[in-house]
Amino acid sequence: MNGSKKIEKILIIQTAFTGDVVLATALIEKIHRFYPNQHIDFLLRKGNEGLFKGHPFLHEVLIWDKKKDKLNNLWKLLKKISSEKYDKVITLQRFASTGILTGFSGAKERIGFDKNPFSFLFTKKIDHHFKKGIHEVERNNKLIEEFTDDTFNKPKLYPTKENEEQIASYTKVPFVCMMPASVWFTKQYPEEKWLDLIDHFPEKYSIYLLGGNADVTLCESIKAKSVNKKVEVLAGKLNFLSSAALMKSATMNYSNDSAPLHFASATDAPITAIFCSTVPEFGFYPISEKSFIVQTDVKLECKPCSLHGLKACPLGHFKCAYTIETEKLLQTTTG
Repeated sequence: MNGSKKIEKILIIQTAFTGDVVLATALIEKIHRFYPNQHIDFLLRKGNEGLFKGHPFLHEVLIWDKKKDKLNNLWKLLKKISSEKYDKVITLQRFASTGILTGFSGAKERIGFDKNPFSFLFTKKIDHHFKKGIHEVERNNKLIEEFTDDTFNKPKLYPTKENEEQIASYTKVPFVCMMPASVWFTKQYPEEKWLDLIDHFPEKYSIYLLGGNADVTLCESIKAKSVNKKVEVLAGKLNFLSSAALMKSATMNYSNDSAPLHFASATDAPITAIFCSTVPEFGFYPISEKSFIVQTDVKLECKPCSLHGLKACPLGHFKCAYTIETEKLLQTTTG
């Protein structure tokens, strides 16, 4: 620990998807652990700010609206960042936009990955790679290793008392949570496979279907088609932190290779992660104490077909999902 060091202003930039922001919280935890008096700000894309409501270690959350007047908002952000006179600006992304924000921030130290096209403006460049088995949290930690250390630090979310109160009525019975949706088609376990899992689930468990507003239609469709009468759709009804709090209290959670998987890691909730087209070796596997990875046992030369998922199966058969056995999923809860 080095709490006696002068207070520095640090900005962490992660404007990618929700799961990426959750994993980036490991840096907040690590920096605060080493320098508890530091001023830490975080820049994210509009829509993800709810992850940090009431966060104990953040001073300010900066928001970039990417969907409306994207470039103009980028320049406004750059002006604000420059005026803040940060000591350190750390970007976790490899995209030009965040490279610009970092490179022209005016910060004394500008840190990012070497694959960023504006890394020539950084004071420190870190080699980025997808070595087998290296977790994304470990990759990100390399950015701050020089002024912290090389030990693994878990990401963490902080559900509030209000979040706990919102879910209280749902936790009075044994339950599991299932998050059936994903931004990418080839990461999403098919609807009929979710139905098979739900319809074979032990009757003693209530099943809560979680997700955002965009996932309500899928969740309602699953409920309507299921013969299981203990399915309840909570998609669109709970915010990020309330969902995370509910997951923490669940007997088990089932998620695609997507954001809810990382919610589990950040709350140490039990999780069964379903990998369809992607593989755990990319570094986005669960790190909860009680965690399981389920994927097909069939040897497929086409898996993995991409790093982040695709809008459709390139070969049209989607065998990486359809050959996953329901029984393997059931066993992670029933033993």
